[in-house]
Amino acid sequence: MFMSTEEINVGHTIVGIVSATSRIMLSADEIDQYQMFDQLIEETKNKLSKRAELKDGDGLIGVHFNTEVVNVSVAPKFLIVVGYGTVVKLDK
Repeated sequence: MFMSTEEINVGHTIVGIVSATSRIMLSADEIDQYQMFDQLIEETKNKLSKRAELKDGDGLIGVHFNTEVVNVSVAPKFLIVVGYGTVVKLDK
């Protein structure tokens, strides 16, 4: 399963769009753990790949990730990653 943020120069058919969300709650003593976004992006990439496979796709193009920090009162704080992309089937 390949994943790209750009278009590809290979014949393909668009199968559909998939999205996935990952999040983690930080305790008050972890409020500056922004490196955890890397872990969340990897988790989201895995979810996207699985959803593309369920659509019988060969890969994803136009993949984007949005990151957000959400405060819910004094604590906790949530780190959220939303990813989405276009599932494609390569022409044989």
